[in-house]
Amino acid sequence: MPTLNLDAQQTYTALTLPPLPYARPLLMIGHGTRDNDGRQTFLDFVKAYQELDLSRPVIPCFLELTEPSIEKGVDYCVEQGYTEISALPILLFAARHNKFDVTNELDRSRLKHPHIKFSYGRHFGITPSILDLWRDRLAVLDQPEMNPRNISRAETVLLFVGRGSSDPDANGDVYKMARMLWEGSGYATVETCFIGITHPRLEEGFRRARLYNPKRIIVLPYFLFTGALVKKIFINTEAEQAAFPDIEMISLPEMGIQPQLLELAREREIETQLGQVNMNCESCKFRLVAKAQGHAHGHNHDHGHSHDHHDHHAHGHSHDHHAHGHHDHPAEDPYAEPEAYHNRIWQVP
Repeated sequence: MPTLNLDAQQTYTALTLPPLPYARPLLMIGHGTRDNDGRQTFLDFVKAYQELDLSRPVIPCFLELTEPSIEKGVDYCVEQGYTEISALPILLFAARHNKFDVTNELDRSRLKHPHIKFSYGRHFGITPSILDLWRDRLAVLDQPEMNPRNISRAETVLLFVGRGSSDPDANGDVYKMARMLWEGSGYATVETCFIGITHPRLEEGFRRARLYNPKRIIVLPYFLFTGALVKKIFINTEAEQAAFPDIEMISLPEMGIQPQLLELAREREIETQLGQVNMNCESCKFRLVAKAQGHAHGHNHDHGHSHDHHDHHAHGHSHDHHAHGHHDHPAEDPYAEPEAYHNRIWQVP
């Protein structure tokens, strides 16, 4: 199975970022992983971002599964004498973690340090720069050294693999991203699947991709950094290649430390400092449930100014970050069967 080697992560030092309005410390909040490589890559990403601008501290922290925690990040800022803190979720889509878990953690720190003002930023989302990043990588696969059989895009299927979420809103964004990447690309089609929680799962994604009788399948793991799930995608792709040797299969790497992501982080940090963070919550299941219960009191989701937005959802969140039934505990996955998934997915825990 061909491997795409990238060296773009070495070019970020040449970046020039627009100036920040304020010298306010930044918490860069990662999802968290038990995978040491994944944890270290996130820390390296934060370090690279810090080195581009030393005017304020950039503190790495994680929502779950590893340290340092968000609470420790806030405590550090307080110890340094700061009274205003920006918090930025380094997440691709707005799902439960972004909408509730991170903000709930910040609220606990807010109770502990009531004099601190928090400004909460938004996730990366679907942006032209990320689309360009993947288009550039796909273009590399057209080069003769990566495509010795000269397989055309019309004979190739893209298999777009997302993490998977218990939030239909976020899952829908994965499909939107995959579709936008496919538009005008010349590939036969794009199949979208997930490595966990929701459906179709990766195995089904491969099965659907093979239905088009392609000569080539390109697997695109839509992840920021490496980790157990990304490694699982690579392993499964190798197994599929062995089972179907007549179809060339190649897996792109996760995004990693790329200039586009560092520039995007800067955009999000500036938005956060200026209070220009807006999210479209029309399709959010938490909002819909709250509205049905009569608790959508002028719900405006102004994430940049306060953290009471999640209270309007009336979601009864338990703060049990390890009850999501995903990634590191596949045997405990409450959505393992499609029927169970469909019966639960629009419910709010």
